[in-house]
Amino acid sequence: MSLVSKSNVATNKYELEIAISPEDFESAIAGVYKKRAKEFQIPGFRKGKAPRKTIEKLYGEQIFFEEAVNAAAPAALQAAYEESGLEIVVRPEVEVTAVSKEEGVKIKAICIVKPEVTVTAYKGLKASRKAAPVTDEDVNAEIERMRSRNARTIAVEDRPAQKDDIVVIDFEGFVDDVPFEGGKAEGYSLTLGSGQFIPGFEDQIIGHSKGDEFDVNVSFPEDYHAEELKGKPAVFKVKLHEISARELPEVDDEFVKDVSEFNTLDELKADIAKKRADANEKAANTAFENTLIDAVIAGMEGEIPEEMYEARIDEMVQDFQNRLQSQGLSMDMYLQYTGMTADSFRLTFKEQATKQVKIALALEKIVEMEGIVPTDEEIDAEAQRLSEMYQGVPVDQIKAVLGDQLKSDVAQRKAVDLIKDTAVEEDAPAAEETPAE
Repeated sequence: MSLVSKSNVATNKYELEIAISPEDFESAIAGVYKKRAKEFQIPGFRKGKAPRKTIEKLYGEQIFFEEAVNAAAPAALQAAYEESGLEIVVRPEVEVTAVSKEEGVKIKAICIVKPEVTVTAYKGLKASRKAAPVTDEDVNAEIERMRSRNARTIAVEDRPAQKDDIVVIDFEGFVDDVPFEGGKAEGYSLTLGSGQFIPGFEDQIIGHSKGDEFDVNVSFPEDYHAEELKGKPAVFKVKLHEISARELPEVDDEFVKDVSEFNTLDELKADIAKKRADANEKAANTAFENTLIDAVIAGMEGEIPEEMYEARIDEMVQDFQNRLQSQGLSMDMYLQYTGMTADSFRLTFKEQATKQVKIALALEKIVEMEGIVPTDEEIDAEAQRLSEMYQGVPVDQIKAVLGDQLKSDVAQRKAVDLIKDTAVEEDAPAAEETPAE
């Protein structure tokens, strides 16, 4: 028996006293000795052949204790957790309190358990599901984006530079007639009006022609990243080599044939309108569901352990870090680029993590109250969906890895469907509309 005692020390918090028997501890020590014996060179014995008692006499009885505890603890802890009957929701804090051959190992584990919550309002909730209408402006804006993606760049020879032109320049910056680090470049391509340079720099290029050499007078912002340049006036000596402009194609049937599978502008507009309508409908459904879920958790009562929020933040931070690593970046690099500390970065996940924890608890409670049990067919369908999402990972592998979590996810999805199916749809506030042609 590994569980010695179970004490409720605070709301949603238990302290477990766990024991590893002297016999089990001895077995673990023997296993460590067998694994490590070859490391010891003891006079009078061939390497790796020194008896355990000889090694313990020379290096101390505790020489194998730490590794033996690490080897024996996982099984003992797992058995104790199961025996306790607690629904533990956060990795327990574990402390070894005593170790000896005579008494075995004593461990203390602080466990955060699933809180009891009350959800009373989840049926008959009110929300709007009206999709936004598709307007002529929406369709025309998408066509403009298509024009922009298919624009071509042409050289400008007969006029000065203007906003949105692309210029190629040499420049060198001076503060108090002294050049400063990072203030010089040759053949630099700059889109005027893009805001890449400090305020005023790009504006002073406008109006100049190809081949011009001129000064640009600016002041560095007070919050500039280089301490020695903050607020300082500077002069940039600039030479303008090239001017080019983006030429947008005419919107006609020929344009449509070039950029789509359609033959006429009317056909393209109709397709854009349909896709936008589908997207608006999807957005309306999502907003409808979110409004209902927000109402459910707003009415939920219960004392939720802060540790649950922190554990969820840990998971979100780890997921983010994994994505960074897949792009060849480290968390330290990201924090340096963004100017954030590890603590301020964690805070960016606080609101989202809090909401996710509350939603899960509320949905689990509804599943319990409604007696929702997913069918085998529903679980298989969800596993198949995930298999397709993860590019063909076998369904059996997904079911083996996720186990009960897959069943829980399907049950919670059915709880969401129940909330939506019993909701009362309200009309959205009236808005002025310009229907698409």
